[in-house]
Amino acid sequence: FCVARPFVAPHYSVSKISLIGGGANPKPGDISLASYGVLFLDELPEFDRSKIESLRGPLEDRKIVINRLGAKVTYPCNFMLVASMNPCPCGYYGDESRCNCTEGAVRRYLSKISGPIVDRFDVQVEVSNVKFEGLVTSSKEETSDQIRARVSTARDIQIDRYKNENIFSNSELTPALLNKYCVINEKSKKIIEKFFESASLSARAYTNS
Repeated sequence: FCVARPFVAPHYSVSKISLIGGGANPKPGDISLASYGVLFLDELPEFDRSKIESLRGPLEDRKIVINRLGAKVTYPCNFMLVASMNPCPCGYYGDESRCNCTEGAVRRYLSKISGPIVDRFDVQVEVSNVKFEGLVTSSKEETSDQIRARVSTARDIQIDRYKNENIFSNSELTPALLNKYCVINEKSKKIIEKFFESASLSARAYTNS
């Protein structure tokens, strides 16, 4: 049988306790309710910075430990974090005819997302405005069913590859397993080294890349 993976999308006004878990009588938060599924944070910079930063430990450890007087509770939180954000407060950055944000406002907006949090996103995509031609094109797009089939195939390959490692996907690779399963040749190392230097990557970003 097939078990539907959870999809949890809290509003940016969510309390830190509701997001992370806790309370006088500790309860799991959204990060735990999203375990083995997706936690989607829309308008990421609108979340309080403290809430965003509180995700750092859970993303690394895949668990959240809540300490209360005389008790300690551990909840799982092995989730995929997906987030979206605008390039500036008004959303029209780069369009001089519509963007009215000052450089300071843009800087303050983007500074709510720290480097360590950015490093924890394996994939980052900048989406540009859609041109009119793209809206009226008659070309066929890949369907959701086709995409799902590709994703399922990739997942099956990973499950088979790591069947003796007690993990299920590439995202769970430890440094030791990374060296075992992701061996690269000298030419590839040179390419990675060049990108590492030009993009000023951190050690975590290099591993994720």
